[in-house]
Amino acid sequence: MTKHTRKGGGFSLVELMLALSLGVWLSGTILQLLLTEAQLGLRMSRALRERSLQQRTLALVRSDVQRASRISTTPLLEPHACSMAGRLPVLHLSTSAGPITYSVGAAPSGIWRGQVLMRCGPAFDLQGQPSLGTAAQNRVVIDGLATKPEPWQGCSDLMGSAAAAQELSGSSKQPFSACLDATGAVLAIRLLQDFPSSDGRSQRLSSDAVMSAMV
Repeated sequence: MTKHTRKGGGFSLVELMLALSLGVWLSGTILQLLLTEAQLGLRMSRALRERSLQQRTLALVRSDVQRASRISTTPLLEPHACSMAGRLPVLHLSTSAGPITYSVGAAPSGIWRGQVLMRCGPAFDLQGQPSLGTAAQNRVVIDGLATKPEPWQGCSDLMGSAAAAQELSGSSKQPFSACLDATGAVLAIRLLQDFPSSDGRSQRLSSDAVMSAMV
């Protein structure tokens, strides 16, 4: 019987090909894991940034609501200090510095993404307070609002009773939604935003809050 021995203790061609294939597979797997981790990191980073913008928007609305002497139950019928340009007035506040209207709809220019939330009202001074006696300014507060939002069902949860809350301007189907309780002093709002992720898919982010006026 003839025995085949390996000279010099080296590897056969088959063994080298198997080792090379295994190395390529491991390298590809590791690269794919790194790419997936990087994309996840980018998605989380973008979501955190957008969440921060939403919280800043809610803080701005809250500060205006806290100064309000009246929250209108009929924002569509109120006289607005700025042109709505087809946008829907969802929230109208009476304050000592002048009326403030938050509206949602098409962006005023192409630099903004999707639908926007705009604030028409007095400007702010260097101390962050409404500047008395100044003309109303219409400014974009946040862009990228969802173009096809699901109807808001959270008003009753935030208010505690669906019967006690009044939807403002039919806004439950809008990306910026608001409802007012029976006292006219407690407001619940929802903000819904879409933004593209690093992999080309769309991410949706929602925030809500309850706030009170000085009525």
